[in-house]
Amino acid sequence: MQSLFELACSCIMAADPERKVALTEDSAGRWSAGGCDLQSATPVQAIAVPGRPARPQLVPPSRVEKRKLSSPQGRAAFLHALAHIEFNAINLAWDAVYRFRDMPVEFYGDWVRVAHEEAQHFGLLRARLQELGYDYGDFTAHNGLWDMACRTGHDVLVRMALVPRVLEARGLDVTPAMRARLQQVQDTDSAAILARILADEIGHVEIGSRWFRHVCRQRGLEPAATFRTLLQEYMPGRIRKPLNGTARIRAGFDTEELQMLEKLAEEGV
Repeated sequence: MQSLFELACSCIMAADPERKVALTEDSAGRWSAGGCDLQSATPVQAIAVPGRPARPQLVPPSRVEKRKLSSPQGRAAFLHALAHIEFNAINLAWDAVYRFRDMPVEFYGDWVRVAHEEAQHFGLLRARLQELGYDYGDFTAHNGLWDMACRTGHDVLVRMALVPRVLEARGLDVTPAMRARLQQVQDTDSAAILARILADEIGHVEIGSRWFRHVCRQRGLEPAATFRTLLQEYMPGRIRKPLNGTARIRAGFDTEELQMLEKLAEEGV
């Protein structure tokens, strides 16, 4: 039996994108086949820098290339930005497995599934980039997702609240419009990839919602009030319209939370 925690760490630290995807697929298969346990002789370590290739060059968000979908290069830059998000999302899912010990076994199964699906998303986007004459690493990118992983690594409650329910949930809000714009410029292949990603990401956010509420119950906390407190402490001003209420309800938000988010977006708090 192999330790799932050690497999997760190996996936996080793999620098080559093809190897990270292959390790993720292999590790997910081992877990599904019952070939992993939840034992490890190695304590959790802080991971300041996960494995990643030398390119793309990481820059501040303001310096990332503009992504006008009206031009082929602009569409490639847009797809590259999504591929970078998915590459980091592989690491984030495995980090949830690796970092948070003593959770129910179902928690680990959920996040192994997320890691596997994020790897599939990355593969689809990279293949589409290559069809357009580009590759992952050809544009700049920023490190915002992993920065949030580091900020939330001390507490599973904070991680579940802020990464799936804020950062990933933002994708639920903006993806339908981005997909429509791709269809307008007759890039139906890219639009189809976004449709697949949106369907899977609803499930990923729902997993975060479910485990956020699980930890709230364990600690005797009221979920909506706790969520608001964490938003104000860690991510003030980050809630923006539009909010995709239909997708967010499917992803585990309730009407009280949606009303709160609408108000925060209007107030800019």
